[in-house]
Amino acid sequence: MPETRWLDEDEQGAWRAYIWTNHLLWEALERQLQQDSGIPHAYYIMLVCLSESPDRTMTMTQLASVTQFSASRLSHAMARLEEKGWVRRIKHDEDRRTTVARLTAEGFAALEKAAPGHVDEVRRRVFDPLSRDQIRQFHDILATILAGLESVEEGGEPEESGHSGKPEESGESGRPAESAAEPGHGGQAGRAPSGAGRSGDAAQSA
Repeated sequence: MPETRWLDEDEQGAWRAYIWTNHLLWEALERQLQQDSGIPHAYYIMLVCLSESPDRTMTMTQLASVTQFSASRLSHAMARLEEKGWVRRIKHDEDRRTTVARLTAEGFAALEKAAPGHVDEVRRRVFDPLSRDQIRQFHDILATILAGLESVEEGGEPEESGHSGKPEESGESGRPAESAAEPGHGGQAGRAPSGAGRSGDAAQSA
């Protein structure tokens, strides 16, 4: 059996800081969206995904892949969004066996209304405390870790440390959708699964 590579003091401190920061950040984003807009963060991510897709439409398979939701969780969420009139599920024009989800005008308007408060929370909690150099370092660190995780998920070997390549556009790699980019415009940062620019054409998770 290989010898366990226990974390040293610096690694343990970094790891525990990450775990607790991640926990508190997602709690804060969920709380803000629920209090200000009545939208769970998970549902907000789904609306963002649809807003960034051609014709604001995705197949259920695509949506499950991008959001990383299970079939049952996605189905439940879609039912709730349909009740609000924000999403419609319809059959694909060319393949009647395929169900697609389409963001309605009401759903896009709800997303546009919720986005400013969400991006303010993302900026206040994540970016305001950091200098511009720290933000670049933060991005490079996350890109390095993400590249290794995606390589293993796809059956390859982890890439060498130091990778800081540009993340792909939302949805290309099956990673969670951006939730802090402008409604209706594909973002580069975060993808997780939340909208963080100025509201755009009609009405876009960190």
